[in-house]
Amino acid sequence: MTSTRVPARQRLLEAADKLFYAEGVHTVGIDRVIEEAGVAKGSLFYNFSGKDELVAAYLASRDQRRRDRIARYQQGLEDPVEKLLAMFDALQEAVSEPGYKGCAFANANAEALPGSVEAKALRAFRDWLSNMLLALSEEAGFADAPGVSARLGLLYDGAVANSQLDAHTDAVRLAKELASLVLETSPKLS
Repeated sequence: MTSTRVPARQRLLEAADKLFYAEGVHTVGIDRVIEEAGVAKGSLFYNFSGKDELVAAYLASRDQRRRDRIARYQQGLEDPVEKLLAMFDALQEAVSEPGYKGCAFANANAEALPGSVEAKALRAFRDWLSNMLLALSEEAGFADAPGVSARLGLLYDGAVANSQLDAHTDAVRLAKELASLVLETSPKLS
């Protein structure tokens, strides 16, 4: 019988994900992550140069999971308008998960310095989201694609914030309804 032991890097990332998301990147010390992961301190420095690199890896993992979730909801859809609305369905899944604490990027960035790994991760995700919204708005043929994508981004952000800050269980549904109105009433190119 062969036992498979989870590699130290993966255990560190899983512990970081659990602790950083629940309690905050700036609250949780590296020793707590090491203890939660059940690894030796040397394992951390073998796999990561320090806490900043671990935080960057944690946020990169969160970024990839969010992108994958959105892609899963958009899979099989041809209409760019349907793809735009599917983002809200993906968000609904996220905010419905037990222990939802809002946007991991915004939370980590709240106390971060400009140019920090947290700020860079937030910017990378925000740029990806903005670019996707704009590309789909252009593909849908909206006359003011930048305006449409900005409105949808604001609704998305509002749903994220309301779901966390006010524990508003209907925030995403309401945001999707408003997004539908934006998409239905925005003029298209002729």
